[in-house]
Amino acid sequence: MILIPVLILILFLFPFAVTAIMQPWVDTRRTLELQEVASHLSSAIQQVYFSLNHSSIQAGKLTSTLDIPLFIEGYWFNGTATLRPALNPQEDASQVLDIRLRINMLDLSINSSVTLGQNVEWQNSYFLSNSTYGVHVPQLAAQKMTDGTVRLAFGELT
Repeated sequence: MILIPVLILILFLFPFAVTAIMQPWVDTRRTLELQEVASHLSSAIQQVYFSLNHSSIQAGKLTSTLDIPLFIEGYWFNGTATLRPALNPQEDASQVLDIRLRINMLDLSINSSVTLGQNVEWQNSYFLSNSTYGVHVPQLAAQKMTDGTVRLAFGELT
């Protein structure tokens, strides 16, 4: 009879304790999954750039569907990228593409950077991971121009 109030207290406290203990672990796991997607995306962009930048490749267009998950633990995410010069443009003419992936519903974002050459252009674009239409599809579009410039974008080039 004395243990009944203790059992009732345990029944109410146990879910709260488990939630408090598990939530940081869940957040860390989601962050790692998003970082893995960002790393894969950076690698895919760098591979396409270096492939098109080779002197044996003629001018032309390429569109590749990105092999990334539609959801991370049931949450969709979006991606954007911006191009900036390398830290010291006097010594290195390379440019850096900063990629940002974000799960809006969780206010979780990850940044990843990839170093590309001086002849790259990034078209302002974004994608939604769970979209299956239009320019929001997780695709990478690339075009090598006759002057050797490589244009890149999510979705389609305009």
